[in-house]
Amino acid sequence: MEKRFLTPVETVAAIVAGGKRVLTQSRGRTFVLSLLAGVYIAFGAQLSTVVTSDAANYAGLGISRFLGGSVFSLGLMLVVICGAELFTGNSLLANAALHGEISWLKLAENWTIVIVGNLLGSLFFAWLMFETRLWEGSPVAEHAIRIAAAKCRLPFMAALVRGILCNWLVCLAVMMATAAYDIPGKLMACYVPIMAFVTSGFEHSIANMYFIPAGLFLAGATGRVEAGLTWSGFFIDNLVPVTLGNILGGVIFVAFAYWFVHRRTVDEGNKSS
Repeated sequence: MEKRFLTPVETVAAIVAGGKRVLTQSRGRTFVLSLLAGVYIAFGAQLSTVVTSDAANYAGLGISRFLGGSVFSLGLMLVVICGAELFTGNSLLANAALHGEISWLKLAENWTIVIVGNLLGSLFFAWLMFETRLWEGSPVAEHAIRIAAAKCRLPFMAALVRGILCNWLVCLAVMMATAAYDIPGKLMACYVPIMAFVTSGFEHSIANMYFIPAGLFLAGATGRVEAGLTWSGFFIDNLVPVTLGNILGGVIFVAFAYWFVHRRTVDEGNKSS
C-alpha cells in the first residue's frame, strides 16, 4: 500500500535534514524569504481583521473568532506551500541543533535574520494596507485599533503563556505539513492548528508585527487615543514576552520533546546514511 504521509520519526528526520539549509543558504536568500514570510502572515492577519470586524454582531463572539482563525491560516499555508522563512516555525530548527547537525550559533544567526526580515515585511504590508484607504468609512479601522490596544495592554505573564501555547500549535502544524505528501494534506495540516490558536486567543509574535503597527497607523490617522497603544508598548509590552513565549513553546514543547523521543532512531539513521 502506498504511503500517504511520513511517520512521526520520519518527520523529525526530515526536519533535521531540512535544518541543514542554514549551513549553506546565503544570508541574502534567508532575508528575502523572511521578508516574504512577514508579508504572508500579514495577509492572513489583515483578512482576519476584516472578517471579525462585525461578524460577532451576527454570529456571536465564538463563531467570529472561529472565522477569524480560519482565514488567518492563509498565512502559514502561503509560507509552507510557497516557501518562506518564518521565525516561529524556525523554532523547529532547534531539533537539528539538538541532533548536532547545525551549531547553536548558526541557529541564533538564522533566527536573528529571520525575525528582522519578518518584522520589516509585516511593517511594509501594514503600511500598504493603510495606504489602500479601504478602512475609511468601515468598522475595520476601529476594530484594528481595538485589537492592537488589547495586545499592548496584556500583562507580561499572560502574553508569555499565550505565546507558548501559540507556537506549540504552530510548530505542530509545521510538523504535520512536513509529514503530508500532497498539497491538500499540507493545507489541512496548516489550517486546523492555526485556526485553533487564533480562535483560542493565543499570541503570535509575527502576526502581532502586523496587528499592532496597523492599529498604530490607524489610530494616528483617526486621532483615536488608546491607553498602552504606543510603539514602545508594541515592542516592550507585547513583542518581548510574546517572542520569548513563542521560542519556549516551539523549542521546549515541540523540538526538544520530539528530539528526546526519537533521538536514538534519528541519530542511528543519520550515521547509516
